[in-house]
Amino acid sequence: MMILTCPWCGPRPETEFHCGAEAVAPRPRDPDALDDDAWIDWLTNRRNPRGPMQERWWHLRGCGSWFTVTRDTATHELLPPTDGAA
Repeated sequence: MMILTCPWCGPRPETEFHCGAEAVAPRPRDPDALDDDAWIDWLTNRRNPRGPMQERWWHLRGCGSWFTVTRDTATHELLPPTDGAA
């Protein structure tokens, strides 16, 4: 079982959290330039890499806050944030 550290509540078992998937890249700079297929691709397709990836987690059974975790998808090792996000 993973122990996630909520920035507000401290270390808690993963059963208190819900993974909201990959931390999504910023919205396109010129959204009007995208056609429908490009929007569908941006909204639905994720990279699903093997290795370190930033994910959004929701403390569902705790304070209800969302935060970013950097996790190695191959080993489930939790890593320090790469961009200072919390």
